[in-house]
Amino acid sequence: MAAGSSCVSTPHYSTDRTYYISPRGDDKRDGLSPDDAWRSLRRLDGVKLNPGDRVLLEGGARFTGPLELRQDDAGRADRPVTIGSYGKDRARIDVTGGNGIGVHNTAGVEIHNLVVVGKGTSYTNGGGIHLYSNLPDNKTLDRIGISGVDVSGFRVGVQIGGTAGSTGFKNVTVNNATLHDNKDIGLLTYGPRFNAAFPVYAHQNVSLNRVETYNMVGDPSAADHHTGNGIVLSSVNGASVSRSSAHDNGVRASKDAREGPVGIWAFDATRVMIQHSTAYRQNSGSKVDGAGFGFDSNVSRSVIQYNLAYGNDGPGFQTYTNARNGAHTNNVIRYNISSDNGRLLPHRGGISIHGKDIRNLRVYQNTVVLTNTGGLLGPALRVTGGAQGVVLRNNLLVTDASPVVVIDEDYTTRELSLQGNNYFSTERRPAVRWADRNYADLDSWRSATGQEFVDGRPTGLSVRPCFAGGTAPIVDVPAEASQMVPTCRSLTGKGLALEPAMPDYFGRATGASPPIGAIVPR
Repeated sequence: MAAGSSCVSTPHYSTDRTYYISPRGDDKRDGLSPDDAWRSLRRLDGVKLNPGDRVLLEGGARFTGPLELRQDDAGRADRPVTIGSYGKDRARIDVTGGNGIGVHNTAGVEIHNLVVVGKGTSYTNGGGIHLYSNLPDNKTLDRIGISGVDVSGFRVGVQIGGTAGSTGFKNVTVNNATLHDNKDIGLLTYGPRFNAAFPVYAHQNVSLNRVETYNMVGDPSAADHHTGNGIVLSSVNGASVSRSSAHDNGVRASKDAREGPVGIWAFDATRVMIQHSTAYRQNSGSKVDGAGFGFDSNVSRSVIQYNLAYGNDGPGFQTYTNARNGAHTNNVIRYNISSDNGRLLPHRGGISIHGKDIRNLRVYQNTVVLTNTGGLLGPALRVTGGAQGVVLRNNLLVTDASPVVVIDEDYTTRELSLQGNNYFSTERRPAVRWADRNYADLDSWRSATGQEFVDGRPTGLSVRPCFAGGTAPIVDVPAEASQMVPTCRSLTGKGLALEPAMPDYFGRATGASPPIGAIVPR
């Protein structure tokens, strides 16, 4: 184990030791009790941390970092090494340059109840908590736990990386973490370049719960990559994000960036679940992205459900791929609420489906309200290119002036199918723009395109939803999601039956015949 730059020769200690560190301590002591605590993190240089050992920093005190675990430290999932605080409050680690806490080529590590603060070059190059593996032979390291941390002042708050083959980490949990005021990203997983013919994922079973990410401002000079993101998951096989948030990010992202920031999203990943989370006031900085939630290139078998997106520069929810390789497939977006998105880029829509090759996407039971676009094109749904087997059912789509739906190409129903949706404009403008032609009502659109039919029976509605918050409510805080509850019975039980039956956004049973939208009407 290493901390700082100097090295002190120390004896080898047996397992299951607890080492205490306090500003009132003395590095000449044994460190094995609060009364005999060491003084500095540098005293850990040369100490091998065996499975079961603990390093505890005095709560409320400040220490100069970094603190690093290396390949010969820890290593057993069943007996993790613990890094944390003792006494009242959390200890703080300050770092000027580089990473705050580093875990390199090892696992079986728990990091709890610490504040990690970077400055200087840490803000441009460091990770607050940086897990990294470049071990050969595709070895996956087992068990990392992070909880109760507050990380700020780094390029990335928490980053989990692997490079060689599929080496990386498995069974990673991050709980009750606050990641803020970092430059590029709150939390990032990454790995080797994706190959659609032979997909390899560095990490397995990554679980994020109650992770708050905010004020990742972005880099105004970074035009070649995205900055200002909340949570980014890549190179993962099996991941979940639950009861987490991304907000007020990307305020300084480059105006010339080809890729914009997104609140919570995944790429080069499979089996990702994002649920019961919020994304709001996500900024773009340029003419792309700025979405609340998203599945980007090469995402498969993944789900976005029961989330709330509002006040973002781009769409509330988006899917995108830049490759024709069949790797963006079998994903689901369901039971989400999008309100007042498209603040900078209304033409992208409240839900945006665009890219070169999006296959077998299911979008259903979502409620989308997009208004106040200043007369600009601002549909609730927009589909641009590349759809193959995309199906949209039982969505409640509302705008105030623009076409409710904009579809850029003349798709066949095998490529893109809309069934059982409700299309409502408060200004009674054309309902659908389909391949540069406007249709003012569902009947004419059905007849021309074959959309909104099931077994020859017409489906879909154009009725007022009677939201609890008004004609087209705007959500400003998460608690206002209740404004999106329909109060008219016109949508009750009017959705197409879907399998499996699921509860609505608030957890209420939907019954055999679900409503249209994310919420059962009162």
